[in-house]
Amino acid sequence: MASPTNVPGQGQEGDEGGQAQPDPHRERGSLAEHDQFDLVGILSSIEETAYAWDLVSGRIDWESNAGAVLGVCDLDKISTGAGYHALIAPEHLNDRLEVFSRGVATDRVRGVAFRIQYRLNPKGGRSRKTIRVEDHGRWWPGPDGHPVIARGVIRVVQDEYLEQQRLLIRNDFDELTGQLNRIRLTEALGAVFTRIERDPQPCAFLMLSVNNLAVINDTFGIAVGDEAIAEAARRIRAKLRGGDVLGRYSSNKFGIIMLNCGADAVRTAAERFLKVVRDTTIKTSAGQLSITVSIGGVVIPDQANGIQDAVNFALRALDAARSKRIDCFVLYKSVPGHESLRVRNRAIADSVIEALDDNRMRLVLQAMVSAKTGKPEIYECLLRMEKPDGQFISAGEFVPVAEQLGLSRLIDRRTLELTIDLLKKHSDLILSLNVSGLTCSDREWIAALRRLTDGRKDLLNRLIVEITETAAIEDLNQSINFVDTLKELGCRVAIDDFGAGYTSFKNLKVLNVDMVKIDGVFVKNLANDTSDQIFIKTMVDLARKIGMETVAEWVSDEQSVKLLTEAGITYMQGFYYGMPIDAEDYVSDR
Repeated sequence: MASPTNVPGQGQEGDEGGQAQPDPHRERGSLAEHDQFDLVGILSSIEETAYAWDLVSGRIDWESNAGAVLGVCDLDKISTGAGYHALIAPEHLNDRLEVFSRGVATDRVRGVAFRIQYRLNPKGGRSRKTIRVEDHGRWWPGPDGHPVIARGVIRVVQDEYLEQQRLLIRNDFDELTGQLNRIRLTEALGAVFTRIERDPQPCAFLMLSVNNLAVINDTFGIAVGDEAIAEAARRIRAKLRGGDVLGRYSSNKFGIIMLNCGADAVRTAAERFLKVVRDTTIKTSAGQLSITVSIGGVVIPDQANGIQDAVNFALRALDAARSKRIDCFVLYKSVPGHESLRVRNRAIADSVIEALDDNRMRLVLQAMVSAKTGKPEIYECLLRMEKPDGQFISAGEFVPVAEQLGLSRLIDRRTLELTIDLLKKHSDLILSLNVSGLTCSDREWIAALRRLTDGRKDLLNRLIVEITETAAIEDLNQSINFVDTLKELGCRVAIDDFGAGYTSFKNLKVLNVDMVKIDGVFVKNLANDTSDQIFIKTMVDLARKIGMETVAEWVSDEQSVKLLTEAGITYMQGFYYGMPIDAEDYVSDR
């Protein structure tokens, strides 16, 4: 290949590059001297060719295999930049031109690297045959900083390679921001812990979130919110040191891994990130916007010994940072007793999952006694978890933790299965069961109810589903749909713990429930508290007017029974009527 004789950066004597540089081919002389070393043949075998382009004169000198690799019969047609550009697909031509037309640099020794892909029409613009090529190399500037010489390698890119590249990007990177996705970020964090075992240098993991993203989305739309997220990522990326890692953890959260970074250094870095986002507005399709971020961090391994701890502690610190009125950084601080609570919660979660897998969930029944007849007419299904040693744990000890950890849907489905089995076993039994707020939106639970009952009205009409007051008002429209679906199937619906939250009787009427269970806090001191007596009487009267039955919980003494009966309560439930019985011990008295 003929090459220009005055290429900046080649190190000729008298050049700005300084002393003459060693010839790389001469250093490899022992290999080059062998007849079997055929550089052109090697390039041809991998469908690559090379060129040198003098941008001042426009001349391009090609390696001798260029015609065969590119499919160009006459190399004279591509012996100039203009001639070669005439073969580039019009929609891709600017991609190559911009590499050189917009480039400005001062390094005349190393030059500037470039890498682009475009489609080529080897037979000319009217030919349908095209190939995709990857063009990469370096260009060197002249006195004005603009490119004057370029050297590069062009490789024909096969479709299989492009698909591999697309899969690699899709599997490794977040589509919106171009940063690592959550899976790869977690893997990178795991690699940090492996590295620390060999080289115990302090590192840090930061969790960063874009503030007020919900407001931006609501005001300008999700697309503008995405622009804000992408710009925040770009700015943070620009302020990272070499070797540090940035990845998108969730919608508006990013994880940052900082190597060889102790507590003091991480504070400095966090302030740098806060400042680069805060100091200037960002340009979006909706106009200029101002955004801020909050950051929480943890030092590894001083404060975290594993991936999950690092993520959880950084998130906890981030929550603390977001609770403040300004954008800021908070470094994680351990809370006395919190670790033991976390261990306890994890143990409870493990026990719940094992009990579900081993069918060790049991039902006990607590009677709802009719105020008119004094006899049990409905039984509430209460869940118990049987331990491997045969001991039982009440729902109050594990359900709250299970709800926090997202296990309540699994528990509710198992409770439903046990309840339907019991209804099938005893044709005279009327049962009520509690469901969590998550189940109100769980289509699978409704599907399971249909499947287990097979649409049998003799089962569905004897089932009452209880939802708590707080769950009902959290998403009122969703709760209305849930209640309507249950009633269409033939079930009754009750609001549990009424009075503990903020539901009005107006909402109860909108929900169209059949029964109101008055929270036990208004019942346990009923005999001695006249304000509770007035409250109970008012609620019973209002419920009766809109056609709802009432249940008083936590009934524990005879005087309360008398007052509740006088108030017109429909059912009473509590230890006054005895302890819950094992579902397997139920015997009909009818």
